[in-house]
Amino acid sequence: MSNSLLKQYKEKLKLLDKFSKHYFQNQKPLVSDKEYDQLKSEILKIEKNYGFTNLKSPSVKVGYKPSKKFKKFKHRVKMLSLSNAFNEEDLINFQKKNINFLALDKNYEFEYSVEPKIDGISASLHYKNGKLTIGLSRGDGEEGEDITENLKTIKDIPLNILHKDFPDEIDIRGEVFIENNDFKKIEKDFANPRNAASGSLRLKDPKKTKLIPLKFIAYTFGFNSNIKESKQSDFIKNLDKWGFKISELNKTIKGINNLVKYHSDIEKKRFTLNYDIDGIVYKVNDFNLQKRLGFMATAPRWAIAHKFSANYSITKITDIDIQVGRTGALTPVAKVKPVNIGGVMVSNATLHNEDEINRKDIRIGDTVKIERAGDVIPHVISVDKNLRNVNLKKFIFPKKCPCGFDTIKEFNKVTKKIDAVRRCPDIGFDCNRIAKEKLKHFVSKDALNIEGLGKKVIEKFWDLKFIKLPDDIFNLNFQTIARLEGWGPQSAENLKNSINKSKKLKLDRFIYSLGIRHIGQENAKLISEFLCDYSNFIKLKDQKNIEELSNIDGIGETQITSLKNFFKNKLNLKVISSLSKILIFEKNVIKKMEGAFSNKILMFTGKLNNISRAEAKSIVENNGGKIVSNVSKKLDYLVIGEKPTSKKIKIANDLKVKILNQTDFEKISKLRQ
Repeated sequence: MSNSLLKQYKEKLKLLDKFSKHYFQNQKPLVSDKEYDQLKSEILKIEKNYGFTNLKSPSVKVGYKPSKKFKKFKHRVKMLSLSNAFNEEDLINFQKKNINFLALDKNYEFEYSVEPKIDGISASLHYKNGKLTIGLSRGDGEEGEDITENLKTIKDIPLNILHKDFPDEIDIRGEVFIENNDFKKIEKDFANPRNAASGSLRLKDPKKTKLIPLKFIAYTFGFNSNIKESKQSDFIKNLDKWGFKISELNKTIKGINNLVKYHSDIEKKRFTLNYDIDGIVYKVNDFNLQKRLGFMATAPRWAIAHKFSANYSITKITDIDIQVGRTGALTPVAKVKPVNIGGVMVSNATLHNEDEINRKDIRIGDTVKIERAGDVIPHVISVDKNLRNVNLKKFIFPKKCPCGFDTIKEFNKVTKKIDAVRRCPDIGFDCNRIAKEKLKHFVSKDALNIEGLGKKVIEKFWDLKFIKLPDDIFNLNFQTIARLEGWGPQSAENLKNSINKSKKLKLDRFIYSLGIRHIGQENAKLISEFLCDYSNFIKLKDQKNIEELSNIDGIGETQITSLKNFFKNKLNLKVISSLSKILIFEKNVIKKMEGAFSNKILMFTGKLNNISRAEAKSIVENNGGKIVSNVSKKLDYLVIGEKPTSKKIKIANDLKVKILNQTDFEKISKLRQ
């Protein structure tokens, strides 16, 4: 990936961490919620488009670690964040993914429970036998702060619930906020209503919290012992019956068109409300479907927040720069006259690819509309051709990489089309632009994690010809480094210690560190678990051994082709051979999950009824099993659906592998009864 995008990605992560600390822990937000959400979206988009990963990413973590001022308790059910939608297309994709996951008819329309996204502080209330026993903040999603006594001062929160149908034990979740009219009375002490709510909940003295006019609206549950409702909307009605306040904007809606219309209606009148909202939340209404859809790393599959409008501005393109990433992708970036968009000064805007430039006919000197919402960096929406100088020339995308190699556009076997992205061929370290980006990736936090050897240091050492290949890092002359401007003996010694510390690592980190195209952290883990140790990894230089990886569920033709290209390259082989003499690989310790398929290996063939392959895989993995793509003697069960592959059944029979039909599978899993 290009230096500019990688730099922006890490800077955005650092900025998000800073904002999160002030937002969740210090109760002093530095930016508006819209700006905070836009920053999250930009980070997630760059990860999706360019394969970046980081432990501080919002795709991995939620919220911020709890403050040390309060005791901490683990949530019995995680308090996750929500994925965001910004337009109708996002909602269509959200619904389509869920339809595919559940193997429903493509024209199926979900019924959604719809509610406003209140700009407040999330809280979880633990009730046992009708009595409020503990109240927690969201914290980092895993554990929250014990703010029980402060929550008890809020009149909207019942301390005892006597209804006979109230669950024996349940975590009621909702939002603590301050109405705008009440905030006016205390605005001299706080920056905004959310800040006031957050700060008040974290006062050490509950008597002081009681003086603040906090409100609470309930909207869902976490842990529960015996709820009887089958729909989210029915549960919300019961919340009202049990004495909780619920939003007057709650609705049940079917159809994407109707969701969009409701969103538009509420956005128009949001400023007439007596409390702040920044979007609308849609939840699949059926609890059974929610259970089947389950969760991703930091968000449920069955819910999404439809945020309000993006920010945009008008500016002029001064230049177009072609940047090269570690996978060889050539990315055009517009240099623009600095312009303020939503409180952020913008000087770069992505143009995505050559086709996008041609489609919009973007030229250097054009006046353009730039939007900043849910993208890696701001992107150009349109060109105002009425303001175009007649002498502006059409932009010609270079056919050569800056390193000198001819670029290519690959044929995508999935889409059956030529890719829009132009690339320097997959030549690895032979391209100096790619090589430099690969080195930055090699030392990054999720790879070797060499502290003190960041992107700027890599750039400097590259220019000084200290490093060209990864193994050069382990042969640096630290006496020479100590004499460099800005360094010194201690800094050089610290770097030396950090490099030595990085020599011991797990195989998956090593595989990921090589920056092989299409092999991100998840694929690196799958491959390392399959291979177990480095000796098997190096055997992949024999192309036949690479084919064996196709048996890993999740590793497809794209990854296999990429690995073959990597191991064909003589310089790549030299790099991993040199590194093998330097690095120490830790043994893989694979955690075994308990469940109906614990330690079992399964494979599916044929179409399953009323369940997608993705959901079936999720059921197996949640029950301790493992999925593979080919029949072998290691296979425990071959699960057959409609129109199974006869060849796979024959091989299974020959190997005496047990064959299950869908009914057998569901009985064993005990999750679909």
